[in-house]
Amino acid sequence: MKKLRYAVVIPAVAGTMLAGFTPALAGPEAAQQQPLNSTNIPAKYADQKLDWHKCTAGELPSAPPPGAENIECATYRAPRNWYKTNEAIDLTIAVSRLAATSGNATASVITNPGGPGAPGRNFPARLRNQTKLRANQEIIGLDPRGTGKSTNITCGNAIGTGSDLDPRDRSRANLNLILDATKYAADSCQVKSGELGPLINTAQTIRDIDLLRVLLGRDKINWVGYSAGTWMGAHYAQEFPTRTGRFLLDSSTEFTTTWQNSFDWQPLGFERRWRQDFLPWIGKYDKVYGFGKTGEAARQTYEKVRFALTQNPVEVDGVPVSANALDSTIASYLYSKRNFTALADYLVNLKTLTEGTSSQQQKASAAQKVKAETVDGDGVIGPQPLFVPSDGDSYNASFWSIPCNEGKWTGNRQSVIRQSQKLIDRDLPLLGAGWLIQPCIFWKNKPADLPKLDGQGVPPVLIVQSVHDPATPIEGATRAHRAFANSRMITVTGEGDHGIYAGGNVGVDKVVEDFLVDGKVPNDQSLPGLPLPVPAGA
Repeated sequence: MKKLRYAVVIPAVAGTMLAGFTPALAGPEAAQQQPLNSTNIPAKYADQKLDWHKCTAGELPSAPPPGAENIECATYRAPRNWYKTNEAIDLTIAVSRLAATSGNATASVITNPGGPGAPGRNFPARLRNQTKLRANQEIIGLDPRGTGKSTNITCGNAIGTGSDLDPRDRSRANLNLILDATKYAADSCQVKSGELGPLINTAQTIRDIDLLRVLLGRDKINWVGYSAGTWMGAHYAQEFPTRTGRFLLDSSTEFTTTWQNSFDWQPLGFERRWRQDFLPWIGKYDKVYGFGKTGEAARQTYEKVRFALTQNPVEVDGVPVSANALDSTIASYLYSKRNFTALADYLVNLKTLTEGTSSQQQKASAAQKVKAETVDGDGVIGPQPLFVPSDGDSYNASFWSIPCNEGKWTGNRQSVIRQSQKLIDRDLPLLGAGWLIQPCIFWKNKPADLPKLDGQGVPPVLIVQSVHDPATPIEGATRAHRAFANSRMITVTGEGDHGIYAGGNVGVDKVVEDFLVDGKVPNDQSLPGLPLPVPAGA
């Protein structure tokens, strides 16, 4: 996992109609009664042509995998501020597509990997093997405003300042250092991102997406959004119900509340995934890993390793691996069971490095393996993207800016310290100890009000949720489902992965594609998840 980043000036306009825009018509047949550009997008934007071409190496963060080699790229212009289009200040929005395999797309499904604010131009590759979906639908990806190859914001690389400070050290001096570092990063975000920073928010982005719908020539769009992409999808659907086709919300945030309330489920979710899924799994394979024969024994071994790092951080190529970096790395691996073997190897090698009984040769070998496995330990709090490389610090900047730019966020230095201590006292320390890192309490500008999301007038949307999802726990997803009218929910039991559709679960994929392709709206139901991996040598 990583830790938060930011920007300034907030238009208090979310949920209101744009100046010069007309409201969407209600009713299932309304889309046919409206012109393509029913919200009066200025012609200079609505009349653009997407210059599709095979993506070059510089347009994607990594080479597309087999099956997505022919992914195409394009860009279009959007107003910096949809509420002041007469300012004539434009942004560039970078998009991509995987063409329908039939050669004749009759629909467009727009994808979003989450974040919030994660770049997604390469994300259509996740759906490259979904043959039924791809037969007649083009898969669209985009880098939302602020990130990737779209017009960027930055925090001046300030996020991560103080990331080696251990939040379990509850001395007043240490906690003040952590809060000072958070304030410094929040201030840097707002200064460095300038006038664009406050306009990196959901209300602006969903209008970029509706402009994309017009440029694609679609009366309606379909949607596959993961993690924080469920937030964006739900907001689009509520704002543009007659332009909403079949929307999949996979691994759902509690999008019917505030970002703060939705994030606050995370300490529970990550701790549950850690203690109930991973630790018993590594204990089961003690003959392979030697990390403890039960989940609790393995947790005690982890605590010994963590404590050793607080006394003497391990250095790998001159870079210290701190206790906080260890916790951040653990959290980053808990998103998918496919990472369990890599996380186990990482923990075993750190154990070797912190034990006095290990030989120099053993330590040298372990250090190389830790170097290969270590991920960015910035300590980001919040839903993390799937399959998304970062582009500079623009993603981190967007990740901090979006929650702080919209909706109420309460708290101060004292309250976040108390909240994090309560989480420790509840045995939720993995993320809970660091829950005082809340940059939004230092945001200087009043955030825009969020519109009320209740699903009224919105076509059926489909939520897919695993019971042990760490980043968007099922408690929040269930609350969103109950509060969002006409939504359906597939509960995936015996499963903790974050991001289910197109992840190998054939039963879930069938229900999802019956919905996305054939329009079959399922009833609420439970489907089984996939088993945890068996390590080599077991």
